[in-house]
Amino acid sequence: MRINDILRSKGAAVVTIRPEESVRTLVARLAEHNVGALVVSADGFAVAGIVSERDITRGLHADPGLLDAPVSRIMTPDVHTRLLDDSIEDLMVLMTEQRIRHVPVVSGNGALVGIVSIGDVVKGRIGQLEFEREQLEGYISGVT
Repeated sequence: MRINDILRSKGAAVVTIRPEESVRTLVARLAEHNVGALVVSADGFAVAGIVSERDITRGLHADPGLLDAPVSRIMTPDVHTRLLDDSIEDLMVLMTEQRIRHVPVVSGNGALVGIVSIGDVVKGRIGQLEFEREQLEGYISGVT
């Protein structure tokens, strides 16, 4: 199974935020779209960073006045990305080893084409396991 398989079923829409927008705007956009992280991008294509609920929580703990600061202040600039043709297994290893829950997906030239969350990976993997189980049950019942 490939990352492209997950994006095909969930959709490739990515909610982004510009680095100069406020953390207050970030919080509103996370709530509006019911997501846990946004890709930071000045143009919607180049990945400048990623910012998550966890970043907001840690930032507010250190600075209660953070809501009016720019997103660039709390974003993670070194973003782990993956390609459409990368395997789900590779993605699971990355998420586990790096302890991250959201991975932007980029094309070969680095343009943003999607985002995959740990929930998307789990859902995709469960679907794959259910398909394999059905195939095995069909094989077994067809043999006997």
